[in-house]
Amino acid sequence: MNLLPRTAEEFSSAGYWERFFKKRGEKAFEWYGDYNKLCGVLHKYIKVQDKVLVVGCGNSELSEQLYDVGYKHLINIDISETVVTHMNQRNAERRPDLAFHQVDATQTPYEDCSYQAVLDKGTLDAMASEEEGALARNMLTEVSRVLCVGGRYVCVTLAQEEVIKLAVEHFVQLGWAVRLHCLQEERGKEEDSFALPVFVLVCTKFRQPMPMPILEMCLGEDGAPVRHAQVVELLSAVREHQSYSVLRKRLRTSTDASSNLSLTLCHAKTGLPRYTLTVQDCPPGTKVPRSNQFAIFIVPQGSETAWLYSSSEGRRQLAASANFRRLVIVAMHRNQEYTDMQSVQSELSPMVMDLAPPGMPVNQQVPFLSVGGDLGWREEVASGVSQLSGQYIVENVKGEDGELYRRLVFLSNAALIQSESRLVALSAASSQKKKNKRKSKAAAAPVTPSNSLTVDSGFLCCSHHEVMVAGLTMVGVGTPQNKDVPLSVLLVGLGGGGLPQFLRDFVPNVTVEVVELDPVVLEVAQQWFGFQPDDRLIVTLGDGLERICALEKEGGRLFDVIMFDVDNKDSTLGMSCPPAAFVETPILQKVCSLLTPRGLFILNLACRDPALRKTVLERVSGVFPTILSRKIEEEINEVLLCSRVEKEAPDAARILPSLSQSAKNLQSALYSNRTEPHRKPHIDIAELLKDIKVE
Repeated sequence: MNLLPRTAEEFSSAGYWERFFKKRGEKAFEWYGDYNKLCGVLHKYIKVQDKVLVVGCGNSELSEQLYDVGYKHLINIDISETVVTHMNQRNAERRPDLAFHQVDATQTPYEDCSYQAVLDKGTLDAMASEEEGALARNMLTEVSRVLCVGGRYVCVTLAQEEVIKLAVEHFVQLGWAVRLHCLQEERGKEEDSFALPVFVLVCTKFRQPMPMPILEMCLGEDGAPVRHAQVVELLSAVREHQSYSVLRKRLRTSTDASSNLSLTLCHAKTGLPRYTLTVQDCPPGTKVPRSNQFAIFIVPQGSETAWLYSSSEGRRQLAASANFRRLVIVAMHRNQEYTDMQSVQSELSPMVMDLAPPGMPVNQQVPFLSVGGDLGWREEVASGVSQLSGQYIVENVKGEDGELYRRLVFLSNAALIQSESRLVALSAASSQKKKNKRKSKAAAAPVTPSNSLTVDSGFLCCSHHEVMVAGLTMVGVGTPQNKDVPLSVLLVGLGGGGLPQFLRDFVPNVTVEVVELDPVVLEVAQQWFGFQPDDRLIVTLGDGLERICALEKEGGRLFDVIMFDVDNKDSTLGMSCPPAAFVETPILQKVCSLLTPRGLFILNLACRDPALRKTVLERVSGVFPTILSRKIEEEINEVLLCSRVEKEAPDAARILPSLSQSAKNLQSALYSNRTEPHRKPHIDIAELLKDIKVE
């Protein structure tokens, strides 16, 4: 026999509760926990001498247990005649002063300001579903009326969003103080508990309404209150605790190697994100040493976006190499200070067991893993706002190789590095000296002050940029017959300017036009990434598609190479580079018409959706007869090299051997074209072309 209501409306139906208690009989029904679970927080807010109104008491033993520990002024009301009769009979001899009355909580007969406390365990939740909350509002109005100044409404609730929003807004409008306690289940009891945590809402009545709302959240019965400025912030904190409780229960009762469960832990005082924890389980059947049940891996600051830590495949590989049944991968957030590894471990240790795998003993030691025991290093050097892309930061980080790097990151997609450059000391001699030191002791490399660093324009941090440069072999750059032939490049997408500056500095006879939509990106590139336009490297501010259409319409100007290196702001699509409009057939045809006879179209493609990738390739191949592709290792990116020249049918594979000598020519040309002796291109063209294939 199922006694639980089938619809939300039944919760607030008097008829339902009458039938419920007749069927249930004498056995007590404890919504959201018994006295032992609730007594700590109840005793904190309800004094023994207080006159207390218990609304919707049901046949819970809570009032009886409160009475037995000294609360002698309890008035219990319920809408069910059956339960009121039963409770009076049950307590007639042992608790003659414990009163139970059949009263509708929305229309009580009690005088104004006649109670010091109103206790509600689940009644608000039951009423809130009826008539869009009208019944619950009527009850809360009665609660407000019967409570005296300094009195408290103490409500035990699951705090589902519409319910808690209704109650909090009601009391905030009255100028009362509102506090929520989130009660966590004891470890090891998740199997028998609610998926959602139980909250205790405490609303205190003041003589004069508070001019500013007092909204607080506490973790547990004794947790320090965290103040929130707005109702929406408090509700957000409730959702976070609920999400954590659901995740905690799931993790403690099951494992799933295919899921990527993650949660964000916020700073207790500021409320800002401090840690992101991602749980990675080993696949079923994996042989793991008995002692290797659970471990925590701390990702060095500045390495969060690395493939090993940010991708599903990378995290699975990391977990497999660590060989633990469950690995929790912890990333540290920007704008947060971390003293050392010991302090991070101390912060995380209290909650570690909440994420332990099923069946692991509570007292088992959990190891913390890291890369060389180092937290890494990060320094924010600039920040600002772009009207097109939102907030951004420029930061220096120390890589796991011990080198220093500068990055541009837009916070709307903080997991993506928009641009990155390697930093070196201003003095070439100093740079080489520090490089030798790092080789011998990378983990202990000193952090160089920002004002003594400069961008190494010969080093391309992005692997796809290296492949795009290597693709110039297809237009014969560096070959004897092209020794003095000019090379014109149109590049859509500036970023930090590393790619176009490399082309200008090392590719012989090149002129580059870069089209950049966002003027802020150009400002950042010039100020923080050493980007310096000149007569061989010009920047056109504007939409890349519009620029291509305008060039095609004007006619008379052709390019040897056109490159697309622009990201997609729409994260809902399965393609993050380029935006879909850039690979529509009409645009591809315009690109083709703007190329010289030897011309090459180079596309940075990042597409997670196999069907969408197939569509893109079909469109590109419909315009360009020859396409070579190079997958970027440990990334979703691939570079497409698209030529107007027909394949050498039927043996298309002849294209690849012909690139071998061209690679040597380009490598030599890049090295010999450097303008300063201490500057050199850090690139291996032959290696980059090894894994290229014909589409």
